[in-house]
Amino acid sequence: MEPEITSARQAGYDPRVLAFGRLQGAANRLEYLLGRALERECGITHLMYEVLLIVARAGTGGLTMRSIAQEQVLTTGGATRLVDRMESLGLVTRTASPRDRRVQLVRLTSLGEETTVRASRLHVENIEQLFFRPLPPEHRERFADDLRTLSHFARNALPRLR
Repeated sequence: MEPEITSARQAGYDPRVLAFGRLQGAANRLEYLLGRALERECGITHLMYEVLLIVARAGTGGLTMRSIAQEQVLTTGGATRLVDRMESLGLVTRTASPRDRRVQLVRLTSLGEETTVRASRLHVENIEQLFFRPLPPEHRERFADDLRTLSHFARNALPRLR
């Protein structure tokens, strides 16, 4: 067990703080590098790409704005503005839910499908180069599993949108 933190200097060198800071720093830098490549090559932001993937996973039934917001840790207003931009680019459409006309379902257009495939090919290539290749091959699968565990734990700790 690590000792109690009693000074700012000690806090700065606490191994738990350092570990999380390294995770955050790596995520921010990778987000920047991978996101710029998606913008440059495909004309979409990394957040748009993530939403395209979420909507694609939902299938032909579509996905509600609330589900998109919850999955991306956005407000429903933020999700709506993002989907507005994506709709203006022709990537998604919105239609009223047959069960509740007040609820909008977001679906991929054919351009959204094509963009998701093209962006994914680029993204996988860059992930391989920048995310997996620096790690020893025998660590890669365990690292990905540990990240999944952390992601699910954090997602389950978030309050649900109403």
